[in-house]
Amino acid sequence: MSFQTVFKQNETEYVEKRSRFIATLRHCETEEEANNFVKEMKAKYWDARHNVYAYSVEGGRMCRFSDDGEPHGTAGKPMLDCIQGSGITNIAVVVTRYFGGILLGTGGLVRAYSKATQDVLQSSEVYVMLSGVSCEIVCEYADLTTLQKLIAESDGEIKDTEYTEKITIKFVLKEEFFENFKEKLRETFSARLVLEEKEKILLPFLKK
Repeated sequence: MSFQTVFKQNETEYVEKRSRFIATLRHCETEEEANNFVKEMKAKYWDARHNVYAYSVEGGRMCRFSDDGEPHGTAGKPMLDCIQGSGITNIAVVVTRYFGGILLGTGGLVRAYSKATQDVLQSSEVYVMLSGVSCEIVCEYADLTTLQKLIAESDGEIKDTEYTEKITIKFVLKEEFFENFKEKLRETFSARLVLEEKEKILLPFLKK
C-alpha cells in the first residue's frame, strides 16, 4: 500500500483579468475534516464571490467538489480532476475568487480554477506514504554500534533508544526491506538478537 499526500498547509494566488484566485490546500484524512476546512475558508473569505472546493480523502475513496455558484462544470470538477491527476490524496483545496469585473467565460473559468489548483499542488511538499513495520530489539551495549549500522544500511529509522541493563532500540523499516533485515540480523549476530515486530504502519518519505 502506498499513496502520496501533503501535510503542510499551503496557499498560492493567481490573477486572471483582475479576478483574484486564492488557492488554499490542507491535509485532511476524512470527509468531516474536509468539510470543516471548507467552512473555515468560507468564514475567512466571507466577502469573496465564490469559495469553490474539491477534495480527495480516505485514501482517495471519498471525493467531492462544489462549484459554489460558478457555472456548472467550470470550477469544482476541474479542480478535482487536477487533484486526481496529481496522484495526491487526503487533501482538500479551496479556491477563493474575488471577481474583478471582467467575465472569463466557461473556458476561461476552467483554465483559471485548474491553474490555481495546479499552482498550489506543485508548490507543496509532497510525501510518499509507504507500508512499514514498527520494530524493537533488545541488545547488549557491545552490540549497539553494529546494530545501529545494520538498521541504517537497511534504510531504517531509529525512533527511540532506552538505556537500562541492556539497550532497547525502537525503529521503523520499510516493509519491502523487513525480511532482508531479519536475515542480515540473524547472520550478523548469529541469531542472538530477537527482532520483535510491533505493528504495521505507514511511513512518510519526502518526494524528490
